[in-house]
Amino acid sequence: MHKIKTVLRLAGLGLSQRQIAVSCRIGQATVSDYLRMATAAGLKWPDIADWDEDRLRIALAPASIPAPSWRKTDDPDFAEIRRELQTHKHLTLQLLWEEYRQQQPNGYGYSRYCGLYRAWLKRQDVVLRHEHRAGEKLFVDYAGDTIPVHDPATGEVRAAAIFVAVLGASSYTYAEATWTQNLADWIGAHLRAFEFIGGTPEILVLDNLKSGVTRACRYEPDLNRTYEEMATHYGVAVIPARRMKPRDKAKVESGVLVVERWIMAALRKRKFFSLGEVNQAIAELLTGLNNRPFRKATGTRRSLFEALDKPALRALPAERYQYGDWATARVNIDYHVVADSHFYSVPYRLVHEPVEVRLSASTVEIFHKGMRVASHARSRAVNKASTLDEHRPKAHQRYLQWTPSRLVEWGRKIGPLTAELLERILASKPHPEQGFRTCLGVIRLGDEYGHQRLEAVAQRALRHRTYSYKNIESMLKCNLDILPEAEVQPPRPPLDHPNIRGPKYFDPPPPNPPLSEDSSC
Repeated sequence: MHKIKTVLRLAGLGLSQRQIAVSCRIGQATVSDYLRMATAAGLKWPDIADWDEDRLRIALAPASIPAPSWRKTDDPDFAEIRRELQTHKHLTLQLLWEEYRQQQPNGYGYSRYCGLYRAWLKRQDVVLRHEHRAGEKLFVDYAGDTIPVHDPATGEVRAAAIFVAVLGASSYTYAEATWTQNLADWIGAHLRAFEFIGGTPEILVLDNLKSGVTRACRYEPDLNRTYEEMATHYGVAVIPARRMKPRDKAKVESGVLVVERWIMAALRKRKFFSLGEVNQAIAELLTGLNNRPFRKATGTRRSLFEALDKPALRALPAERYQYGDWATARVNIDYHVVADSHFYSVPYRLVHEPVEVRLSASTVEIFHKGMRVASHARSRAVNKASTLDEHRPKAHQRYLQWTPSRLVEWGRKIGPLTAELLERILASKPHPEQGFRTCLGVIRLGDEYGHQRLEAVAQRALRHRTYSYKNIESMLKCNLDILPEAEVQPPRPPLDHPNIRGPKYFDPPPPNPPLSEDSSC
């Protein structure tokens, strides 16, 4: 139809049929037929300049319009067929066709029914071709296949997962082996991918892996807290693909296929004994993969990366992201939370409040309503506690200050006799802590009666070996510190006189020895 429009346009300019045939590279007889058909249909160039090919075809050859179908039955509802096939996984076209023929006995046969449905499906299943902007997206996923790693000691075989990351504009590819697909390996693979490409993209596109997405949703998926924190650290947005929509991440799907064909297939005959050995082999083949020329385009993945993605990537932050696990907890009545079988303190005002705990390799941070309220060095001691003094109530802080040495120092500020009295009080108890309250009571008596009077009473108490709080308080109330002490009489010397019988006088006499058999009367 494009030729017909060109012929009519040139004829409208006054060119001869021979000139038109030479210009359009068609025979003169064909030019004559076109002009005759246009004249019969009453078509001229200015009127058909904006017509499309279908309209022009109908106007030039009305007889070529397909005749209406002889079939009197309506076409099947292909949209309903597709919905049912998607809803019921065991449903087949064979069963749907049989149900259709029960309702339409004169309807299509099975082959025609399937052919019409597949033709309709092709028209519906259109694909949006993405134009990837340089440095915009990094697509990440795990390959479906794994690489076996043998334990040299036990011979046990362990499967290593393969992480793949592909840049959108250049298809520059990164791959590495990890033991698992759990959160720590997932985050670590991302960090090494960023360092491999030498920067960060604007967007991360990933599948709904549990390590990245805790709850898949078409509209508002919930990201894993640690993964979201890592993305925030690097200034990257995360856009998960829709569930069961692999075309949303077609780049990495293609990248996974390439890695499986050119790296994993190439390593199929090698036997590995460590994860580092696997990653070294992958790195060697990865260099060749990124330097391999494209088949249907010029250049390589590396050349496109150097020209497109690399200049557009954002710079890596000054500090590498420090991995940390997040957990939720509730503050116990002793103002501590449990994390990894260890107790960490928080401000006592948060008792019974829910908090979030972030555990890294070296620190434990506790957050309440998005604000950090406590930070501790991480401890591996089980069932032990890490407590900061400022997290305690004032009363608890004062109680913990009650140590024997500290109490004696408080008494020394009153006087040396008071300090000595406190030492005697503590020594007189089976356990020093039993004397804490007595010592505190004595110290408060100094605040009530004065330090000078307490020193005097302490001297009297030490002399009489009186270590009771009530006795000391009674001395102060009765003003015994003011009364003079009674003179102590010197001890009387012991009596030593020959007329004194002594303590042995009252001892019973020793028994008589028994008589022998040979003795006579």
